[in-house]
Amino acid sequence: MLYLLPLLHNQMDTKILIIGACGQIGTELTAKLRATYGVNNVVASDIRKLENDVVNNGIFEVVNALDYNQIEHLLEKYQITDVYLMAALLSATAEKNPAFAWDLNMNSLFHVLNLAKAGKIKKIFWPSSIAVFGPTTPRQNTPQYTVMEPSTVYGISKQTGERWCEYYHKQYGVDVRSIRYPGLISWSTEAGGGTTDYAVDIYHKAITDGKFTSFLSENSELPMMYMDDAIKATIGIMQAPAEQIKIRSAYNLAAMSFTPKQIGEEIKKHYPNFELSYEPDFRQKIADSWPASIDDTSARKDWGWKNDFDLENMTVDMFKNLNEHTYKK
Repeated sequence: MLYLLPLLHNQMDTKILIIGACGQIGTELTAKLRATYGVNNVVASDIRKLENDVVNNGIFEVVNALDYNQIEHLLEKYQITDVYLMAALLSATAEKNPAFAWDLNMNSLFHVLNLAKAGKIKKIFWPSSIAVFGPTTPRQNTPQYTVMEPSTVYGISKQTGERWCEYYHKQYGVDVRSIRYPGLISWSTEAGGGTTDYAVDIYHKAITDGKFTSFLSENSELPMMYMDDAIKATIGIMQAPAEQIKIRSAYNLAAMSFTPKQIGEEIKKHYPNFELSYEPDFRQKIADSWPASIDDTSARKDWGWKNDFDLENMTVDMFKNLNEHTYKK
């Protein structure tokens, strides 16, 4: 079973710090963690203070993920046990600023791993990505263990991060847990500069414009996941007993795979006049280097991962929420 527990006695001592809480995943993860563990047990943080629910609906601190001392101060101030390190520069954005992407993605991880090594953090969640794979990786049903030769700055940093997570666990006993996120789709948060972002924007444009131009070609199949499932998996792997976490680099995670053409056809069931065109840009090369589908047998077997959403029911839920909340139809 997947360990999504209510606030029970064995969780009362859990104090959580989320670094990068205002990002695409962090926003929804923060809300779910507050609902699960209690508002006073979850500290959200980011490099800037925005006017949003993350800041307004609970404890929030401004922190630079590259500042070891700032992170250490928050750990001590709030007696933190678990850290979710969500700060990162994503694939398409990272290609425009490789040096900063490497600095942010790697050194923020080192800070947290070293703080855990020093006994100041009990448990770490650090997200990896399908970007760890590359053009030499088997594209269909990509195995948990396979060739990994990433061709993007983001992928290189994530693959390196996986090796360091495994190293710190083996050498120092650090309890670090990770999953390789596929492309993530959410109705409530804007896309954050990733190669799979077209699959978020397309729903918005279907409502507002009735048409969309994809920056990926029509048959570019990529692994995708609805944000609800991604949050479920993130909390689930952290709540699983340590002995069930057999892989300390990162777990493959899957829910669905589709192409721009296929998502367009699904949208037409709701908006029959929707028009989809294609103008591939630099992100096409990134997409071509990634898997088309993922084998996540290990996650399902070890700690009970199971997705709730496929393309059809995700599309229904996306339009329901966008029309009710974002566009207020």
